[in-house]
Amino acid sequence: MQGAALREDDVFLTLTVEGQSCAVPVLAVRDVLGPHAITRIPMAPREVAGSLNLRGRIVTALDLRLRLGLPPRTGEAQPMSVVVEQSNELYALLVDQVGEVIPLVAADCAPNPPTLDPLWRDVSRGVYRQEGRLLIVLDVGRVLAIG
Repeated sequence: MQGAALREDDVFLTLTVEGQSCAVPVLAVRDVLGPHAITRIPMAPREVAGSLNLRGRIVTALDLRLRLGLPPRTGEAQPMSVVVEQSNELYALLVDQVGEVIPLVAADCAPNPPTLDPLWRDVSRGVYRQEGRLLIVLDVGRVLAIG
């Protein structure tokens, strides 16, 4: 398993990006927002969608689709924001859907499969197999490391 080790009592928020099930540690999550007005930031990297205002705080919005090398969102589907905190700064991870909060047993976590895309492998802490699908546990710090 790469990245920070999972503990026996880890609880995660599930989310979906381009049909792929993912999870982030619930302790990193500060808020979950529906569609929100985002202001573009000139000269920002492509995956930085812009910034949004969350109760008076400026939050950098990062499009997980673009960060993970997936095609951009099309049509009228508006992303949801999973607001996470890293080094006392807030970031909004733009995702397609937010799921539920679930506990995951560390012993059931498998290392990243060798066939996992290198971009995903770099931001994954490991994977869980659930009901015929692969749940990728994201390392929030690595997701936010742009460049």
